[in-house]
Amino acid sequence: MNMPQLGLGTFRLQGQSAIDSVRNGLELGYRHIDTAQIYGNEEDVGIALATSKLARGEVFVTTKIWTEHLGGDALAPSLKESLRKLQLDQVDLALVHWPSPARAVPVAESMQALLAARDAGLTKAIGISNFPVALMREAIDAVGAHNIATNQVELHPYLQNRKLAAFAREMGIHVTAYMPLAYGKVMDERVITAIAARLGASAAQVTLAWLLAKGYAVIPSSTKRANLAGNLLADSLVLAPEDIAAIDALDNGGRLVDPAFAPAWD
Repeated sequence: MNMPQLGLGTFRLQGQSAIDSVRNGLELGYRHIDTAQIYGNEEDVGIALATSKLARGEVFVTTKIWTEHLGGDALAPSLKESLRKLQLDQVDLALVHWPSPARAVPVAESMQALLAARDAGLTKAIGISNFPVALMREAIDAVGAHNIATNQVELHPYLQNRKLAAFAREMGIHVTAYMPLAYGKVMDERVITAIAARLGASAAQVTLAWLLAKGYAVIPSSTKRANLAGNLLADSLVLAPEDIAAIDALDNGGRLVDPAFAPAWD
């Protein structure tokens, strides 16, 4: 899977703001766009992709299967509907967005249906999102670690998910960090702003560079073209070991996304 490590997230963006964000992102050089069925913006992302004039092979597109569609008979039809909205024949990556609430659908059933969708050509790669270690083990048992391209989880300086990240690394499963800027909280973090001032960078760039240095993919979102452009520069920012260690020390378990149907976290 050749997924660009720095992507563009679209969570909470809908309508023209979603179209403009993706269009601006593609113009600026983003080549990885992340959406999901529940975001209600797959059609908007599709419009931006269709009008970008970029060849299909130039843009990596991820979508995520919502919990209502995790049953073996429902998953592939829902993914076909996503493809219709995105105006694509195939996505590059399809993820189970959340484990089935109350385990209504077994992990094995969803993963095997997702693997079948890949084999049918609906997606190039498959993966998971919001899976703690225990459920990662179930997913691995169902389809094999080699078939799980990534686990997309909340990961930022205040929630570093170390147990999960270590297990993923051990299994050879890539980690994608969502909410990488902690809803903008890193902008006011003294440790990070001090590093940013010294390097002539922004707090967002420093945070994203820290995540990239750890080998994670990141998918920040923004409606502002200047922020989109600034975030891209994180790819070329190199942090000193002591800067990475200082940010490492900010971990306080500060989880921001924890819906009532969430699994038992590590």
